[in-house]
Amino acid sequence: MKTDIAIIGAGPAGMLLAHLLSQEGISAVVLERRDRAYVEARVRAGVLEQVTVDLLRRLGLNARMEREGLVHGGTNLALDGELFHIDLAALTGGRHVVVYGQQEVMKDLFDAAPARGVEIVWNAEDVALHGLDGDEPIVTWTAQGEAKQLACRFVAGCDGFHGVSRAAIPATVLRQFERVYPFGWLGFLADVPPADEELVYANHERGFALASMRSPTRSRYYVQCGLEEKLEDWPDERFWDELCLRLGPQLAAKVTRGAAFEKSIAPLRSFVAEPMRWGRLFLAGDAAHIVPPTGAKGMNLAASDVTFLAEALVEFFKSGKAGGIEGYSARALARVWKAERFSWWFTSVTHRFPEMDGFSRRLQMAELDYIRQSEAAQRSLAENYVGLPML
Repeated sequence: MKTDIAIIGAGPAGMLLAHLLSQEGISAVVLERRDRAYVEARVRAGVLEQVTVDLLRRLGLNARMEREGLVHGGTNLALDGELFHIDLAALTGGRHVVVYGQQEVMKDLFDAAPARGVEIVWNAEDVALHGLDGDEPIVTWTAQGEAKQLACRFVAGCDGFHGVSRAAIPATVLRQFERVYPFGWLGFLADVPPADEELVYANHERGFALASMRSPTRSRYYVQCGLEEKLEDWPDERFWDELCLRLGPQLAAKVTRGAAFEKSIAPLRSFVAEPMRWGRLFLAGDAAHIVPPTGAKGMNLAASDVTFLAEALVEFFKSGKAGGIEGYSARALARVWKAERFSWWFTSVTHRFPEMDGFSRRLQMAELDYIRQSEAAQRSLAENYVGLPML
């Protein structure tokens, strides 16, 4: 087999890139370790920045998003139960976010792939990358015990934090930066109407809580929990009681309780790998960076990464110019680090840290009160929340 671009991973980064390249007539093959059902079932982010919404429209994959997605022109913060609103649209010249789950985005990407000639190889095991420092990389894998090989011009590593792509960069070249947070998020998905029409990020003396949704009839809630805690420690009734306490009486009165059909505990970390290009290999999405879910930047960063990468590859294949390829890592990382900064800051002002004393708590409260009273502070939050410009 031979192609222009071998894409490792059929998550958001890999599939968005494959569609972008297909639109420009550049051949690509996507290799995925799992099957479609597994990839599509992963419960992930649900808030799309303007940049991601615009990308789906550009690809002609926006019909269901426009029909079913929930447009949010604002969001809410709460401090010990007292709510205040951030008018995203007014503060950013009409920009907004759309609540549309990653699972739905993946379904749209997969459904459109066959008609657009996007080739996906499922259940590709033991993927290995060869010759990345030369002109003709080779990707090998096995399928049902049979050895396979793909020759290509470039490799796009879109295979997530635990994938093989980042590990293929020599240790003498790769620099990794990480911050692990001393808590996790207990996520709770239930078929009940949301407590509010927009997201609510709550800071309470007992810890963080988030009220969000996937649809008008499906709610996604989170509470901050210890990393040592287990799902069996959190029966439904305990979760609802704790959530309502942290959200405060005003919002708790609007919470509809119901049985969870999905629960999970996710640790929080910030992570960046540099550079995002080595030889003929490019990293994109979670293969290169992880953000805490506060602010919902993960899938949106994947979308901006592959937008930059597609532009660079199109320039190379259409005109032979390598400037975009040479500059991809620096361009992508500039946006990545700004998103990392926002996600870290938003986490720091909304969560309860184990070492937090009275002084630190008062500083946190003062920060949130400043945001409530300052239009400039709200504008900064809003600009980052809806997504910074693509530069």
